[in-house]
Amino acid sequence: MPSGRVQRLLKAVMNPRVNPSASLHRLTFAAARVGEKAYQRRRRMATAAVGALALMLGYHVVFGRNGLTAFQQKRMDSKSLDAQLGDLTRENERLHAHVERLKNDPNAIEHEAREELHYTRPGEVIYTLPVEPAKH
Repeated sequence: MPSGRVQRLLKAVMNPRVNPSASLHRLTFAAARVGEKAYQRRRRMATAAVGALALMLGYHVVFGRNGLTAFQQKRMDSKSLDAQLGDLTRENERLHAHVERLKNDPNAIEHEAREELHYTRPGEVIYTLPVEPAKH
């Protein structure tokens, strides 16, 4: 069912007393105006849809599974793991150097045996002093 405005235009066009070319001109003008309003309405709806899509995309970029927050957490984890790797590499190098000393240096072997296994040379006596508890 046509709207009130369209019905009035149709009555005006159908009126035999009105100049047909003027009626056609009014009808063309009204159709153009209706088309323009429909175009503006579609354009507003499309703009709103694009805006909503942009908001959803922005939310996903920041808070999504692989978003900025996840990236930041992974970067912090990576830095922590790099620090651990550096510590373990230094520890590994220290232990390799200790192994090399034990393989090649008889004094290092003797020192280790005395410290860890409490070995003594013949005739030596080891005195062990009691350890005082730490005072707080």
